[in-house]
Amino acid sequence: MMGKVRWSELWKKYKFVLLVVLVGVVLMLLPVSSRTKEPAAETRATEESFDLEAEERRMEELLGRIDGVGKLRLMLTLQSGTRLTLAEDSQRDQDRTQRETVTLNRGSGSQEVVVTNRYYPIYQGAVVVCQGADSSAVRLAITETVQALTGLPSDRIQVAKWTS
Repeated sequence: MMGKVRWSELWKKYKFVLLVVLVGVVLMLLPVSSRTKEPAAETRATEESFDLEAEERRMEELLGRIDGVGKLRLMLTLQSGTRLTLAEDSQRDQDRTQRETVTLNRGSGSQEVVVTNRYYPIYQGAVVVCQGADSSAVRLAITETVQALTGLPSDRIQVAKWTS
């Protein structure tokens, strides 16, 4: 038969196990921040905005690398700019519907609208003026590149010769 259980013997035998369990319980009770790091407002703004001049510069740099193009300038026109569709909450009374834009509270007094759709700009036309426009191969390469980048049909892209 087993005799009396002595606490001192149990402590000596299982003290490390008890310490590990105690540390585990303490760690579970500590508050854990479930908040993930939000992107900077600056980054969010650049994702949502469209800068036509910056896009023209990027395309000019790319088009300028085509063999035989030489100096060039590009101008793009837009049929429509960037549009956002925002989530709305509507409540219908007897004779009218009241709509409110849905917002999310982000803490410390800041709110953010809920975007359901983002429509990117639609290009209307492009004009490229370059030194190498007298070559049909260069005009074709420029036209195909602008088509690939903008989605414009070839009849909306004009390539003209640069005059000195």
